[in-house]
Amino acid sequence: GCMLDGKLYPYGDIERTHNCFRCTCSKDSMRCCSIFHIPIGFDKQNCKVVFNKESCNYDVVQKSDPSKECPVYSRV
Repeated sequence: GCMLDGKLYPYGDIERTHNCFRCTCSKDSMRCCSIFHIPIGFDKQNCKVVFNKESCNYDVVQKSDPSKECPVYSRV
């Protein structure tokens, strides 16, 4: 298998690692890409970005009340 951040994964395609990547593990290498998109277009003065490990995505929430989401205009 392949090691990633101290965790062993089997050979083949890995839909989702513990740290939110999609990977392919072979005898020679392990190739990964993120399955989340980083928000860049939002009200940075009143909102903040928080990583949600369950959904493997970034939530944008109000700084004054993190239980309320902020609109996101673009992600990369």
